[in-house]
Amino acid sequence: MGAGRLYAAVAAGGFRRYATYRAATAAGVFTNTVFGLMLVYVYLALWDAKPHLGGYDRAQAVTYVWLGQAFLSTLAIGGGGFEGELMERIRTGDVAIDLYRPADLQLWWLAADLGRALFQLLGRGMIPFAFGALCFPVALPADVSTWAAFLVAVLLAMLVGFGIRFLVALSAFWLLDGMGVTQMAWLAGYFCSGMLLPLNVFPGALGDVVRALPWSSLLQAPADILLGHADPWDTYVFQGAWAVALLTLGRLVQSVATRRVVVQGG
Repeated sequence: MGAGRLYAAVAAGGFRRYATYRAATAAGVFTNTVFGLMLVYVYLALWDAKPHLGGYDRAQAVTYVWLGQAFLSTLAIGGGGFEGELMERIRTGDVAIDLYRPADLQLWWLAADLGRALFQLLGRGMIPFAFGALCFPVALPADVSTWAAFLVAVLLAMLVGFGIRFLVALSAFWLLDGMGVTQMAWLAGYFCSGMLLPLNVFPGALGDVVRALPWSSLLQAPADILLGHADPWDTYVFQGAWAVALLTLGRLVQSVATRRVVVQGG
C-alpha cells in the first residue's frame, strides 16, 4: 500500500508539473490544431483520389488525423517525454541520487510519465480533437462500450510508449550523447506508429512488418478499435505482449547498466 501511494503521488506530481506550463500548453494546442488542419486536407485529397484507402472512408480518415494530433504529445511520439531529462541525469551523474531513493527507478519514471501523459491527453489532446469533430465529418462510435475499449487501448499504448522511450533513455549509460538515438527513435515513431499515414495503407510485406512492430500499438491500435476495424481483445493481447516485453527488457538493461557502467560525470 505504501509503494502504491508513493507511485500515485509521483504520477500526480507529473500531472501537476505539466499543468503549470499553461502558455506552453496553449501553444501546443494551437500547433496541433494547425497541423491537424493541414493533414486533414491532405488526407481528403488522397481519399478523393483513392476512396476507401486502407479500409477507411473519408470520415474515418479525418477521425484518424485528429486522433493522431491528440496522441502526439500524449504518447511523446515526437519527443517531449521524460527521456530527455533522464538522459541528462545519467550524463551528469545525478541518476545516482535516483538509484539511492527507496523506489524503483523504472516504476518511478513510469509513474511520472503516466501523469504527464494524462495531462497531455486532457489538456492538449482533447481540444484539437473536439475542434476537428466540430468542423469536419468524423466517424465516432455511439456506444459507451467502444469508448471504454478505446480508453483501455490508450492506457496500454502509454505503457508501450514508455517502454520504448525508457530503453532509449538508458542508452545514455553507454553513449556520451544520446541525441542521435533519440532522433532515430522519433523518426521510427513517426513512421511506424502511423502518425504520417495509417499503417493499413502500407502495402505487402512492408505493411506486415510495421503493423507487427511495437510502435503500431501507439496510434494504429487504439484508432482501429475506435473506428471499429479491430477486435479489442486481440488488440489488448498485442499491446500487452509488447508492453511486457519492453518493460522486462528495460528492467534487464537497467540492471546491467547500474551494475557495470560507471555513471558519466560522477
